[in-house]
Amino acid sequence: MSVSEMASPRASFQAQLARMVGEALRVEVPEPDTDLLETGTLDSLGLVELLLQLEWRFGVKVDLEGLDFDHFRSVASIADFVARARGEAWSVAGLVTTSEDSP
Repeated sequence: MSVSEMASPRASFQAQLARMVGEALRVEVPEPDTDLLETGTLDSLGLVELLLQLEWRFGVKVDLEGLDFDHFRSVASIADFVARARGEAWSVAGLVTTSEDSP
């Protein structure tokens, strides 16, 4: 059993998101609380790709007119945003998916 599998659902999902961000944007996310916007890790094109990945992988659609960049500042804030958008609490197991679940 890996460390991420033993972690809380929130930490497991944050680790999954960090991998997704890393793969999709070809960047490394050092910590869940790293400010992706301030560090330049997430630029405008990266944000678009991130939004597409969130929709494809988790069914989360973001209203671009009401886009709040604070929701996308860090992997931790993205994880919280996805949980809220899906109406789920951190005690749920439904957020964490395996690579086989992803397109």
